[in-house]
Amino acid sequence: MTSMASTTIVFGVLLTLLGIGGYVLAGGVSPTALIPAFFGLPLVVLGFLARSESIRKHAMHAAAALALVGWAGAVFSLMRTPAGPRSAIAVFSQSAMVVLTAIFVALCVRSFIAARRARTGGR
Repeated sequence: MTSMASTTIVFGVLLTLLGIGGYVLAGGVSPTALIPAFFGLPLVVLGFLARSESIRKHAMHAAAALALVGWAGAVFSLMRTPAGPRSAIAVFSQSAMVVLTAIFVALCVRSFIAARRARTGGR
């Protein structure tokens, strides 16, 4: 079970690096480039919290919910009609966030199903 806590930390770090990288590549003038980091940092915290047996379930459910909100936000941002030309950095960052959060949510769902089966004896 600790593997999902570590996975959460890894995905949180990746999102944080994506946000910081986008911000730096955008010349440090677009705070919205940091949005992936705003999702990544809490995932890192939740990953560390999930290492505690007593709050693992709650921390992992919160991490999955946070990632799902991040996925939805990034998808809707990509789908909206831009008011002006969008930078390639923004499109890449939003696309990468969609992919990372989708993979993470899928891994969480798979883990939740496996945990439930283990609790109920495979039923």
